[in-house]
Amino acid sequence: MRVHVVSDVHGNTEGLARAGEGADALICLGDLVLFLDYADHSRGIFPELFGVENADRIVELRTARRFDEARELGRSLWAGVDRDSAIEAAVRKQYAEMFAALPTPTYATYGNVDIPSLWPQYAGPGTTVLDGERVEIGGRVFGFVGGGLRTPMRTPFEISDEEYAAKIEAIGEVDVLCSHIPPEIPELVYDTVARRFERGSRALLDAIRRTKPRYALFGHVHQPLAQRVRVGRTECVNVGHFASSGRPWALEW
Repeated sequence: MRVHVVSDVHGNTEGLARAGEGADALICLGDLVLFLDYADHSRGIFPELFGVENADRIVELRTARRFDEARELGRSLWAGVDRDSAIEAAVRKQYAEMFAALPTPTYATYGNVDIPSLWPQYAGPGTTVLDGERVEIGGRVFGFVGGGLRTPMRTPFEISDEEYAAKIEAIGEVDVLCSHIPPEIPELVYDTVARRFERGSRALLDAIRRTKPRYALFGHVHQPLAQRVRVGRTECVNVGHFASSGRPWALEW
């Protein structure tokens, strides 16, 4: 059995269309939407609406952790614009392209920049969406936890620590624990390019220590200090920033 795993697709539809080649199934750990490409500020919803110069400025402010100034810039740009309608129209366009590119079967969960309410309109019969749920793939049990925890960035699908922990609890013991964000381990949550700690989940780490899955798979941190960390018998793996690499991570058994 061979399963390919991707995360942080961020608009890489061309790569996504090839991600399942040679695999029995594809797992997608979220962040399909590209709001703003921090490597190429001309790509994404934000520069399409407000131009590259404003994208440059907001990246500069966010990277410097000047979040209040970034929010103020955002408020000034959005003034007079129907924000919800503009974002939804752009996200719908991206979702239509990316869900059409997914192979059969695909098992997917949400990232923190995704909009879960729209997924049922685009996920075809070959795509199973899971969040706080389990599924058997090739005789192994996979559990899925979608979304992220609350941050100053205020991305679309951030929830409370309590809500997140409840989804982990609902999954129980699994062979492979799949999430968008990593467990709260310093080497896994520190982004070496952004030079900051992203939010990881203490509840995920506690579940790994308690239930001892064979693997814990995740993404979210684009340039982690460490891609893999072992916790007891569990191999914790950041499956990679698919938007830039275009390469899935492979799990075989």
